[in-house]
Amino acid sequence: MLLENARTQISAVCRRLPGDGLVVGTAGNVSTREGDLVAITPSGLPYADLRPDLVAVVDYETGEQVEGPLKPASELGLHLAALRTTGLPAVVHTHSRAATAVASLEGVTALPAVHYYIAMFGGPDVRVAEYATYGSPELARNVERALKGRTAALMSNHGSVVAGPTLEETYVLVQELEWVCELYLRTLGAGSPKILDDAQIATVIDRIKTYGQKAPETQTVGPPSQ
Repeated sequence: MLLENARTQISAVCRRLPGDGLVVGTAGNVSTREGDLVAITPSGLPYADLRPDLVAVVDYETGEQVEGPLKPASELGLHLAALRTTGLPAVVHTHSRAATAVASLEGVTALPAVHYYIAMFGGPDVRVAEYATYGSPELARNVERALKGRTAALMSNHGSVVAGPTLEETYVLVQELEWVCELYLRTLGAGSPKILDDAQIATVIDRIKTYGQKAPETQTVGPPSQ
């Protein structure tokens, strides 16, 4: 089976989406690239029924399906555009409540820096891609424009798309974007949000390049030698 590990990861991640409140029903889709191939969720399949062998595999350049019994997600074009624009290998598209709400506000063209977490997405804001029918080439083009210099975009009256270095890290970024969107909505409801300026966000972007640690491998410590 092509991309067996990637397809297994996608299946596992997709089972978490509904319970984490990031999708309803069969909405949203997930993809990851390895070389010239992309594994992506099939179209319209309940996540509870998703198995690794049902995840579609397509050619990165052409989008043609090369393996899998079910047709790929209707947003295949969006995923390919996000992979190519960001240069990152994993993409998660959701219809989470807060992100979709922000993307549906009249006059809002970007999620501003209401919190420094916005820096995790590559700039001082997360742009809102203009609305187009789901699954259309126009929507893919709109998202591509919104992702220039960013790793995430909101999609007007639709949802969000986030790219990252691994599928697991991208999933966490999706949750963090949802948190910032929820914070923005709450501050709007309470008054006027205080927005960080570009210089403040640039400082954070520079600092987070060296943030984070990995746990060392567990080592078995035996008794001291005699």
